[in-house]
Amino acid sequence: MTAEAVRAALGRVLDPEIRRPITELDMVRAVSVSGDVATVELVLTIVGCPAADTIERDVRAAVLGVAGIATLDLTVGVMTVPEREALVARLRGTRTTQFGPDTLTQIYAITSGKGGVGKSTLTANLAVALAARGLKVGLVDADVFGFSIPGILGLGPEARPTKVGDLMMPPSAHGVAVISIGMFVDASTAVSWRGPLLHRTIQQFLTDVWFGDLDVLLLDLPPGTGDVAISIGQLLPHASVVVVTTPQPAAADVAERSGLVARQTGQTVVGVVENMTGELFGSGGGDAVAARLGVPVLARIPLSVPLREGGDAGAPVVLAAPTDPAAAAILALADTLAARGRDLTSRKLPLAPR
Repeated sequence: MTAEAVRAALGRVLDPEIRRPITELDMVRAVSVSGDVATVELVLTIVGCPAADTIERDVRAAVLGVAGIATLDLTVGVMTVPEREALVARLRGTRTTQFGPDTLTQIYAITSGKGGVGKSTLTANLAVALAARGLKVGLVDADVFGFSIPGILGLGPEARPTKVGDLMMPPSAHGVAVISIGMFVDASTAVSWRGPLLHRTIQQFLTDVWFGDLDVLLLDLPPGTGDVAISIGQLLPHASVVVVTTPQPAAADVAERSGLVARQTGQTVVGVVENMTGELFGSGGGDAVAARLGVPVLARIPLSVPLREGGDAGAPVVLAAPTDPAAAAILALADTLAARGRDLTSRKLPLAPR
């Protein structure tokens, strides 16, 4: 019975990258108990697994928390090639993408007509706000030319995906699983790719990067209506789109076009966010875009020094200064999007009659 209790305790230990129980991932080869000593044989997915220390710490805490266990004899090894291949096959299953038409994940593409409207800072903070509500959140930095999400979230140059077989496990920041081209190139590198390479990159982010079972996936799109926006529309035609604009008419006119392109690919524009609200950038832009697209204004984010400082320091304002007016507006936006629920219309559910 004690060995069963130890295994049950290990079932509550999650791999921080794959975010599933280590027992479910076959990372626990053997468990035995003799008196008050538990012996556990643990295998990691790869050599030099960056989550090794975290997993070992959690395993020790879980086992030593079992009544009657005073000592843990822990052996840590690495999966064999066949074991790792079996794990990858089990994770991938029969799906060619994690986010196909039948997905239950809420997908939001955050877009804008022009750069400089604060879209990336908003997206990063929104992701963190959703994760703080207990949701499993993934974030794709699809702004390949102007990638900035890792820095905004405080992910340094050492943050790289962990490769397990042909899958990549994305690093996490503030509870958000993140992937960006910035994790593969030097920060000073200028990415200058044409359409086909951009499309393959976004496709790989959605297929070869394993996010696990997400509640919400956010995509930070580049400004405008170019190749990446078209690729996202082709790969995720069932995604919802949030259009970001500043109050000034010049930004609003361009922002409307990004919403129109999204609709042309079959995506649903769910609303507009007016960022940098205040006298400096005029007024009325968010209302104008929303009226022309026939959608609501989901939020108005005021100009905020803490919001800007948090982005520069890698400390999202929704955590660092949650009472700041901009943080409060983003937190309210997170509540609004989380409350929308998952649209199950025309989607197949993973249920079968017995």
